Amino acid sequence: MSLIALALLVSPVAERAAILGVIERMETAWNRGDFRGYMAGFKNPDVVFVSGGKFQDGWQGTLDHYVRDYGGSPERRGRLHFYNMKVHVLSPDAAMLIGQYRLTRGQRVTEGINTRLFRKVRGHWLITVNHVSAYDLPTAPEAR
Repeated sequence: MSLIALALLVSPVAERAAILGVIERMETAWNRGDFRGYMAGFKNPDVVFVSGGKFQDGWQGTLDHYVRDYGGSPERRGRLHFYNMKVHVLSPDAAMLIGQYRLTRGQRVTEGINTRLFRKVRGHWLITVNHVSAYDLPTAPEAR
């Protein structure tokens, strides 16, 4: 079957919904403290993950980073919410997602933008490249 014929069989609406389902499952996993479940949305072992101007060390290095920096308690992990997701299906096996997130950890609120390249691997959409740009919102002064 040619790529053109295959592309006609793929519904961009269905593919967008499948990708957004991956993001929803990732958010749910994070919020219950399941970092391995969160990482299920990334290609293992060779996801390219860039955050804070640095490359993480693949899938395992990213998981280790999350466990080290966010693990231990719900307060330390915070509450994650993805929103304003824009999915662009590029081909039957590639899509780009650009979206925002908010991570609330007590008084600290971090917002950011994710740019994610998804590839369809063995019938499943996985993030193969993830770039994060984030910033902390200013905290309100405490009432006296």
